[in-house]
Formats: sequence, C-alpha cells, structure tokens
Amino acid sequence: MESVAGWVWNIQYDQHNPMIKDGLSGIIEAVQQLTTTNNMFKYTKIHKVLGEGNFVLTISEGEWSGKPRVFYDLFRVKNGKMIEHCDVIQEKPTQGLANKNGMFGFQ
Repeated sequence: MESVAGWVWNIQYDQHNPMIKDGLSGIIEAVQQLTTTNNMFKYTKIHKVLGEGNFVLTISEGEWSGKPRVFYDLFRVKNGKMIEHCDVIQEKPTQGLANKNGMFGFQ
C-alpha cells in the first residue's frame, strides 16, 4: 500500500467510483477488501495513455471476477499526484459486435 500512497495526494483525493470512499484510506480499504475476497482486478495490457493539462486517461484491458474487462481510468493530477479519479469498467464484448472497431481500435 505504500506504493499507492506515493501517487495519491494526501490532502484531497476525490473518488467518483460509487463503490470506493474518498481519500487514500478509501483506496486502501477497497484494495484490502478485493484482496481479502481474492477478487482483485488485473491489468494485462495498457492500450493508450492520453494526457492534456492536468488530466490523464488510461485505456486498458484485463480481468476481474474471472471475466475479460475493459478499464477506462481518468485521473486529475496536482503536484505530480492523483487528486481525483473516475473510472468505467465493463465486460469486454466478444460476441454480437456491430462493427470490427473493438474497444481499443482507434488511432
């Protein structure tokens, strides 16, 4: 958990995932709960990292709850540390696709 603390601004950290509390303690609590229940998510590939101003968006894929997932994480950064986080996590679609673009097929 010490490595997480090095990246999060301890004065303020706003979390927009409704299942995680604000602050560094909220992140630590969520990770401990996921680890305890042997349900920690796993990133397997980072497809894009986009930044503008004090915002960074990572577009990744991995696994969670035994299923392939897509992760979009948006961070606001201040003084080199994360101050705000918003994420979208969804199951990676593999069937019945309306196009061949996929979740990561953009330029």
